[in-house]
Amino acid sequence: MNSHPAKFWEATGNDKVRCNLCRFHCLIADGRRGRCGVRENRRGLLYSLVYGHTVAENIDPIEKKPLYHFHPGSKSLSLATVGCNFRCLHCQNHQISQWPHEHDGVPGTELSPQEVVRHAVESGSASIAYTYTEPTIYFEYAFDTAVLARAAGIKNVFVTNGYITTEALESIAPYLDAANVDLKGFSDKAYREVTGASLNGVLDCLRDYRRLGIWLEVTTLVIPGHNDSEEELQQIATFIADELGRDVPWHISAFYPTYKMLDRPPTAAVTLSLARDLGRQAGLKYVYLGNVDQAGGGDTICPGCGQTVIRRQRLQFIATELTGNCCKYCQYEIAGVRLSEPLC
Repeated sequence: MNSHPAKFWEATGNDKVRCNLCRFHCLIADGRRGRCGVRENRRGLLYSLVYGHTVAENIDPIEKKPLYHFHPGSKSLSLATVGCNFRCLHCQNHQISQWPHEHDGVPGTELSPQEVVRHAVESGSASIAYTYTEPTIYFEYAFDTAVLARAAGIKNVFVTNGYITTEALESIAPYLDAANVDLKGFSDKAYREVTGASLNGVLDCLRDYRRLGIWLEVTTLVIPGHNDSEEELQQIATFIADELGRDVPWHISAFYPTYKMLDRPPTAAVTLSLARDLGRQAGLKYVYLGNVDQAGGGDTICPGCGQTVIRRQRLQFIATELTGNCCKYCQYEIAGVRLSEPLC
């Protein structure tokens, strides 16, 4: 089994260690692993078991992350290892995220950071997305790859549950260009029941991303009977607008029964429309409906004049009406990173 010295931990005596990579701060006895299942204590030293061991590598549109205001229309090499620090009952990638808890061994293909960057360059990808599972749990691998990617002119993107510690995020921030963070609700009780994590930990992490200047977009999967009340959707929208900024895009996604959450129906279209209306009422300038076939749901509307300035369909970029980052109709500057050429 691959192993690599882990970062962000401390010895606590009796060969126990405390992992400080994510906000669970697991206390791990000798021979045991943290809740992610891929960080192991060996005689008082902590190791990553997934360094350079990829279980998924694909070339995706950046819109699939989803990131709509970061190099739209570009390709992103998407990378993952097994493991996750959350236990989401509705995880759509549970076959790989929960692998360490349900199977033996660490599956995947050996792929060095140098090879990942070479594949990104050869594929014409503008970025590498650390995604599918949770990039925090393969931090050492992501960090080394991100440093090499930056040197090669490739951007780096986290698609994350938002539970990395401040210390770890600050260390990778100089190489991390953008992130999409899941905000799975606004109730601590529901957060703990469905994911095992705390709401406040995620909110603090979101504030960290914003403070560090990493381009940020937020996604909420709206689950019937869990986080779909008007009050909770309003709380999410208000938090994003007031504490992260009205320019932060909010992606609202529909739930479909999967994994261990098969007792709820798919999200009703009327609920998604309500969430979008609440986001706009809270002052958010860019609110999107994802993974549903609703005309215009993924389009970027200019807050200045109301014209459609980026058209999308099924998580695919179609066309832009921007000059640089500016609306060609009214010259309003659309928030984002390198939305089009030439610069305005």
